[in-house]
Amino acid sequence: MIPPERPEEVRLFLALDLPPAARTELASWRDSVVSGREGLRPVLDEALHVTLVFLGRRGRALVETVWQTAAAAVAGLPAPTLASRGAKWVPPRRARVLALDLEDPEGRAAAVQGALSAALVEAGLHEAEPRPFWPHVSVARVRGGAKVRDRALPPPPSSRFTASGVTLYRSDLHPSGARYVALERLDLGESGI
Repeated sequence: MIPPERPEEVRLFLALDLPPAARTELASWRDSVVSGREGLRPVLDEALHVTLVFLGRRGRALVETVWQTAAAAVAGLPAPTLASRGAKWVPPRRARVLALDLEDPEGRAAAVQGALSAALVEAGLHEAEPRPFWPHVSVARVRGGAKVRDRALPPPPSSRFTASGVTLYRSDLHPSGARYVALERLDLGESGI
């Protein structure tokens, strides 16, 4: 059941966006995986992203403060180049998500995530995650109650891509899945907002 929305609150997260060519390639692979598997629901093409910080529900009045804090934390940081490392069922035993595992060879995605998290924690807008950052893209979700019996997967795309921007998203919950609305975006490498 979807929790009732409170008009004074929004669900927020910060993410790296995929460039159009990488998104198209990943969506094509996702479609080949989901085809014939009734228990999987594909993540919409426009919703494919690398989550950096999930903030959860926050008061609408804090959205601008969240964005100003985030943008200041990553202004001037270089854009990360990520590469496919393979696909993973998460968690491994009772999978709820199929994700593309990404390699961050220069550590730039981790640097962006670390800067965001530290700034938001310092501002009292976020609690630090107990687990390390894992760069990945969720491509499909296992429908409630379904079990993934066939775990064999076609090889995922092996491309590399540069994630050039950080976006603040609002996540609206719907019975068909979450819908993401971009609120603000900053291109990495720029000097600020």
